[in-house]
Amino acid sequence: MEIFLHVLWNNVLPLSILIGIGIVMQRIFRLDIRTLSKMNFYLFSPALMFDLLYTTSISGKLFGSVLLYFALFMVAQYMLVEIVGRLRGSDGARRAAMRNAVLFYNSANYGIPINQLAFSNNVYTQSIQIIIMMMQSLIPNTYGIYSVNAHKANWRQIRKVILSMPIIYVIPLALILHGFETPIPSFIETSVGYLSSAFIGTALFTLGVQLGSMSGGFNRKMAVDVGIATILRLVAGPLLAWGAIFVLRFFMNIDDLTAAALIVSSAVPTSLSSVLLAVEFDSEQDFASQTVLATTTASLITVTTVIYFLPI
Repeated sequence: MEIFLHVLWNNVLPLSILIGIGIVMQRIFRLDIRTLSKMNFYLFSPALMFDLLYTTSISGKLFGSVLLYFALFMVAQYMLVEIVGRLRGSDGARRAAMRNAVLFYNSANYGIPINQLAFSNNVYTQSIQIIIMMMQSLIPNTYGIYSVNAHKANWRQIRKVILSMPIIYVIPLALILHGFETPIPSFIETSVGYLSSAFIGTALFTLGVQLGSMSGGFNRKMAVDVGIATILRLVAGPLLAWGAIFVLRFFMNIDDLTAAALIVSSAVPTSLSSVLLAVEFDSEQDFASQTVLATTTASLITVTTVIYFLPI
């Protein structure tokens, strides 16, 4: 019960308040959601990623182990959601939206606090979460963009959009500067810190604006698909994470603490990136928004359950 109340009070309620503010302001002022989306993609998200990678020390061995796990886990998720999408007979846009809802999860403003709660602010497990967050920032800005556009644009157009995303340059830059212990001017560090702090609030507010701009509710097929995506993200996700770790233990040493941190990282709800992608490229915006809302609400039960059953 203590974990349940902590997740509710410190994760779900703060997210809900910011989302609610976005809904109300959209209904009153009819805000420009595309401008908000571009601010998140081109400004706040890259600043957050740079700030975390530049200031966090991560060993090469841990980095490689987590990346190997992440690759296996993402392939397993992709195969499962693709099978489900084809069995459902969904069109290209809906299948892409469901893939993004399952593959891209909230490793930042939800995953980091949950990691701190579950592992009592353990520096080692936080490093694992930051590596996951790095990949969950990079993939939506590469594969995610390809996924939502593949059914309506050619590769040359998609490649041009991907290469315009700052995050794919920010990640290697931050890693190089950190690796060589290169100092950056204090005025730049301060500016990046301000922009980094603005990401979470702006992204949640953008989700609220999108929900507030929805003209209709669920149709039956969308309701079923949102439910399926929620189960795949919150239930199948941790189970696949456990399976990936089980397989990797045949080839490498993964201790129980690392395994627990990776499973917890996989249990969080759908990322706001899925909404930002849907808005930016006008593809299944209502489905993406409803899935983020549904998974965030349901995670109150599922995340608590995952943490309860792990030996941590």
